[in-house]
Amino acid sequence: MNAWTTAYAKDCGAQINYAATGSGAGVTDFTAGKVAFAGSDSSLKDDEQTAGDTRCKTGKAINIPGIATAVAIVFNVNGVDKLSLDPATISKIFQGQITKWNDPAIAKTNSGATLPATAISVVFRSKDSGTTDNFTKFLDAQTPETWKLGTGKGWKGTAGTGAPDSAGVVSAVTGKDGSIAYVDAPDAKKNNLKSAGIDTGNGAVEISDDTVGKAIAAAEQDFDGNNLKLKLNYGLKEAGAYPAVLVTYEITCEKGLAADQVALTKGFLGYLLSDAGQTAAADAGYSKLPAELLTKAQAAAAAIA
Repeated sequence: MNAWTTAYAKDCGAQINYAATGSGAGVTDFTAGKVAFAGSDSSLKDDEQTAGDTRCKTGKAINIPGIATAVAIVFNVNGVDKLSLDPATISKIFQGQITKWNDPAIAKTNSGATLPATAISVVFRSKDSGTTDNFTKFLDAQTPETWKLGTGKGWKGTAGTGAPDSAGVVSAVTGKDGSIAYVDAPDAKKNNLKSAGIDTGNGAVEISDDTVGKAIAAAEQDFDGNNLKLKLNYGLKEAGAYPAVLVTYEITCEKGLAADQVALTKGFLGYLLSDAGQTAAADAGYSKLPAELLTKAQAAAAAIA
């Protein structure tokens, strides 16, 4: 978003004020009419959609995909540079059931690695987060017999330490040996954090444009006009697909924005969905939307009135 707003201000002479308060706060501000649009790592839930439609008054609230990325499982363990984890082990770590890095379950998917007896320090998002929503959906779909904390934007576990936002999670992981957390892949990349590969039964899969693209392509389209929601297959076990993915959404009114907000919102969202906008996001570590989805997203942004 920083790359998008900076480029838009330079090329179009318009200032975009964007506060990175987290998906939960952003959606709340949008439905309350405080902002013209909200960025979220998950689409509006049914009750949020209803609140958004009410806010928009003369039109519907629409979810427009902006960019794709992965949920990276980041770790900081002295002496360990590469790590592979299966979903059941990830579930047990984040529920506080596996507490040492040399646990047999971790050793099983890391043959030949020297794992220390260091205590595992879990870090989670303490405020509502779209990243939490996607991460918990992944764990719930992959290991329903193991994961007992449900899904949603709010973290329901008690093991570990909470941080309010992505920056706080990164700081906590960077500052403590033995730590593990979940963040958007670009946050891992720009902060040089190590990310674990996920093994769903076909060997460890690392984050890349190809592995993320395979997972996004497997999503079910839940489209209603220009309201473009995707039902991601969090239980995906396809070889070469990284299953813990997300699509960021720009949430706004198809109709019903204040008159002075329409042109600017339409122009900015059109920019971030342009070739230049998608390239800027890719340079920041995200993955461009697949061509077919991008075309539909561009049409949705163009329909704002």
